[in-house]
Amino acid sequence: MRKSSVVAIPILLLASACAQVGGPYPSLQPQSAETIDPRVPVERPVNDRPVSPALASRLADLLAHARSGDAAFRPAAEQAERLAAAAGAAQSESWIVAQEALSAAIAAREPTARALGDIDALGATALQTQGGIAPNDLAAIQSVGAEVAAIDRRHAERIDSIQRRLGL
Repeated sequence: MRKSSVVAIPILLLASACAQVGGPYPSLQPQSAETIDPRVPVERPVNDRPVSPALASRLADLLAHARSGDAAFRPAAEQAERLAAAAGAAQSESWIVAQEALSAAIAAREPTARALGDIDALGATALQTQGGIAPNDLAAIQSVGAEVAAIDRRHAERIDSIQRRLGL
């Protein structure tokens, strides 16, 4: 027996093992899903219901909570800014008083930071429990989240400014 025929026999056996004898063969005709043009715009979202009343109420509460936190933060931040501007050298009495005022301002921003976290949790919970978020619910969460995030960003910028004045 020649060496080439010895190599060809296992290859033929392997190739014949892949061939299926008889049985239904899949159709080569276009499938129904292949007839849909993916470039066709979707006319309207599948779930076009309005924002759920429970979600709208919860978002309104969280926004009010963030705004009340902002109202408490502003005077605390103004006090800290005034004291930081008048503060003496690090570790001096006036510097320590300014740092305490800064700590009070940081504590005053807690309601806004908590509201921001709760808004994120609303979206995450909906994803976990419902497997998704309706488009209008998502838009409401994003809108309120953006407003609260803007308040939180302003707070963080003021805190950073006061910290720089105090050399922290």
